[in-house]
Amino acid sequence: MLFSISSHADVYCPPRKRSRISGPIVFGEYVFEEEKKKLSIEVLPDECLFEIFRRMPGGQERSASACVSKRWLMILSSVRNSEICKGTEEGSTANKSSNDVEMTSADENEDASGSGYLTRCLEGKKATDIRLASIAVGTATRGGLGKLSVRGSNITHGVTDVGLSAISHGCPSLRALSLWNVPLTGDEGLVEIAKECHLLEKLDICQSPLISNKGLIAIAKNCPDLTSLSIESCSKIGNESLQAIGRYCPKLQSITIKDCPLVGDQGVASLLSSTSTVLRKVKFQSLSISDFSLAIIGHYGKTITNLVLSALQNVSQKGFWAMGNAQGLQILASLTIASCRGMTDLSLEAIGKGCPSLKQMSLRKCCFVSDNGMLAFAKTAGSLECLQLEECNRITQIGVLAALSDCNSKLKSLALVKCMGLKDRVPQTTMLTPCESLRSLTIRNCLGFGSASLAFLGKLCPQLHHIELSGLCGITDAGLLPLLESCEAGLVKVNLSGCLSLTDDMVLALARLHGGTLEVLNLEGCRNISDASLVAIADSCLLLNDLDMSKCSITDSGIAALSHAVQLNLQILSLFGCSKVSDKSMSSLKKLGKTLVGLNLQHCNSISSSTVELLVENLWRCDILS
Repeated sequence: MLFSISSHADVYCPPRKRSRISGPIVFGEYVFEEEKKKLSIEVLPDECLFEIFRRMPGGQERSASACVSKRWLMILSSVRNSEICKGTEEGSTANKSSNDVEMTSADENEDASGSGYLTRCLEGKKATDIRLASIAVGTATRGGLGKLSVRGSNITHGVTDVGLSAISHGCPSLRALSLWNVPLTGDEGLVEIAKECHLLEKLDICQSPLISNKGLIAIAKNCPDLTSLSIESCSKIGNESLQAIGRYCPKLQSITIKDCPLVGDQGVASLLSSTSTVLRKVKFQSLSISDFSLAIIGHYGKTITNLVLSALQNVSQKGFWAMGNAQGLQILASLTIASCRGMTDLSLEAIGKGCPSLKQMSLRKCCFVSDNGMLAFAKTAGSLECLQLEECNRITQIGVLAALSDCNSKLKSLALVKCMGLKDRVPQTTMLTPCESLRSLTIRNCLGFGSASLAFLGKLCPQLHHIELSGLCGITDAGLLPLLESCEAGLVKVNLSGCLSLTDDMVLALARLHGGTLEVLNLEGCRNISDASLVAIADSCLLLNDLDMSKCSITDSGIAALSHAVQLNLQILSLFGCSKVSDKSMSSLKKLGKTLVGLNLQHCNSISSSTVELLVENLWRCDILS
């Protein structure tokens, strides 16, 4: 074999046993293919590549190197910001040892001082460790990652602790982290986040069965700036975590705990007693806490302004009574109680007395609250502005009218949803004071509510601006007309969707009485509404910008009348399921399209696809649903 020693001398070797050669010999360059492989950087172990990568002159070079292979990407993502060699100007390293050479200039080292304003969200199949590593490396030179949200996980290559570790190494500026449905992520990843991301302010963990107290305690000890924490459906998180959060997170303002079976009275008590000076928002749902926890809330919740208690099956009437009588919820402004059997008339009265600043009250599926409790609550809740009752079936017209009459100085919004205790009958009492402050009235899917009740209710609410009477099949034109006539200030938003008995006469009256103020009108499913209504709207409703005529009996003639309105400034029009509107409305829709930003033509079977395509081409400013 011949070996080139220099350009002028060759050495001849005596014959020997021929060796196997796996690749061709390039005699022109005197290089073996095997020698090429030996000289490749890929044969270096990960430790050597790690040392090379952390000495690269800038973040852009590291990002470019991450594109070479997945191996390089994962090694780069394991380099912590603190391990990157900081650079100086060229020539300043003459007297330094090779281990101390700084190779990055100050202006290139953007990732070391990232402010953390970038936001990234991974969902479903895109949620993998490789993508998290890419985010960690790629955002370093662009100001740093500030908010990361992972929703769902790839079935075969889902997010694990490796991905979270990559984020922790490359994104020390992270301030908000949301992990939803990540079953392969456990404590190790969260511990790494805690070690590196000391600026973390918001943490949201949902459906993460491998995350336990260990991970959350690490967050508590290393992230003192934590202000918001949400934990949902985490079966291994319990009282120890809440104790640590209360002890090490003095800035915590919002806490949400839902469906965590290991959380009990001990954890809640420790949390509330430790954060009693800063905690503002509290939500407890589907927890195994008892009356003791509610008493603690009532005593230590001196700074709480927003409280949600839902599906607390072990809490009785005594718990809510104690919470109200503890007199600690003096600045509570919003309270929601849902699916709690312990909420009774006595409980409601105690809350009304103990929460003098309460402005918003929502009761949902509280089956033991009746008219007596509502009467007592209305008399004591002097600051109440918004009241919502949903599926409270023991409350009748008497309780509703009492709330309107006794809260007349403050109440601005009343919503009744699926309250089956409301019947279509006029109360015998006539000594009720009109509620001059009420601006919004919502009655939705209360099947027993009819025209007689509506007419009486209209007399008590003369200053309404917004009415929603959806899903009330018993409402007729005659029942609605007194309400329309009693609204002295002028209606701005009207939703009558699903009121099947209403006709064009009602729309004519609405346009005549409130056409000068009406901005939003929803008549979805009112099948007796026809073109006559569109003519009245075009003539009188000059301020109307949102019109929903879905599943109404309108035709091309009605659309033409609407398009000929001189001063109409319609921006959103829904014709969903209007089967009588056809291609003949093409010119009218194009004319309306000068101001439209949203047009819904779904299930308009008489309009061809070619017409829709032409509309899309011409109405380029309008979002068309075809």
